[in-house]
Amino acid sequence: MLSYTDEHRGDTLYSDQPLVAVVIPAFNASTYIERTLRSAMRQTYAALEIIVVNDGSTDDTAKLVEQIAASDSRIRLLSTPNRGVAAARNTGIEASSGRFVAFLDADDLWHPTKIEKQVSALTRLSSHWAAVYTLHYVINEDDEIIRPGSSDVARGYIYARHLNVKYIGNGSALLVRRNAALAIGGFDSSYAAAGIGGCEDLDFELKLAARHFIEVVPERLVGYRKHPGSMSSDHLRMGKSALEVVRRSLAANPQLPRYAIGSAIDATRKYAFWEFRQARRIYLSLVTLRPILRSDPCFVVRLVLEKGLRGIQHCLRLGTTTANREDQPRMKRSKFDDQIAPSCLECPEETPRLRRRLMRLAAVDAKLNSTLAPRANDT
Repeated sequence: MLSYTDEHRGDTLYSDQPLVAVVIPAFNASTYIERTLRSAMRQTYAALEIIVVNDGSTDDTAKLVEQIAASDSRIRLLSTPNRGVAAARNTGIEASSGRFVAFLDADDLWHPTKIEKQVSALTRLSSHWAAVYTLHYVINEDDEIIRPGSSDVARGYIYARHLNVKYIGNGSALLVRRNAALAIGGFDSSYAAAGIGGCEDLDFELKLAARHFIEVVPERLVGYRKHPGSMSSDHLRMGKSALEVVRRSLAANPQLPRYAIGSAIDATRKYAFWEFRQARRIYLSLVTLRPILRSDPCFVVRLVLEKGLRGIQHCLRLGTTTANREDQPRMKRSKFDDQIAPSCLECPEETPRLRRRLMRLAAVDAKLNSTLAPRANDT
């Protein structure tokens, strides 16, 4: 655990604001790195050090960062051999001086108020609250908003629920106390070494959630970019990575009751099934679906019915002309930029089954919370 002096060593630069380190791992990110850096530089919270870790890029990433850094002294470029996103983030954490660390993937965007709102939320709480996350929009290659991300939120001790719901939807949503990040060992680079990198964010989040309390700013302050070259587009790897992350987390936390363990395994298998299906890995999809059939047969029934309905709809569309479809102008989408207002929180859609499960898992979290000492301030 860091001493008080270590934790606050960067705050002297901004006497009225704690310093926040923005860590940006970048591998062949020349397409998006300028837009990403601009979104960090335009934060309304000024006390930033922006650390770009060039993870062995072979394109113009380093050159572009150096050009932008010439106009903003807060930007620092570190270059390392290619070791993966977890190792790159760890390099940034270790090189940082701030009390807080915020992670920003090299193709994502932030709303200008993101860091200001997160720091405000976390500094009101005791040190037992280790991190704060926000919601997000999914954006495309042109920064256009495709759809809102999940509206599910929870705060406090959320470990059992996070195993199931995965509230922190991407690697650019979290701001964490630097000493807490170091105390859990940072990000685990063994996933990339084993060829199943992709869910290191979830691994990090679960380690935090098992030991600390987590806050939320329930606004969409992140533009999470989906494109063919992104890590999340490798569906096979993402499915395998999620299964392994949850397996390791459950093994490290044997105090979880049987219901919470079974629920986490079931939720992760469903996620992996959809990833394997998108990867067109039929055998893996079926292997993953088999235990789901035992634990939640209704899921499989709904899957079959939905597939049949899509087949009927496809047949009906066969008689519809599509000759002029390509000539129709694409519907104009809003862009994720400085002008977009953060959206208010929508009520997530919950089935009665999911609502009951979350209530049981909340009770599990409350019981685990009671074993943490000293208790965090819930205000």
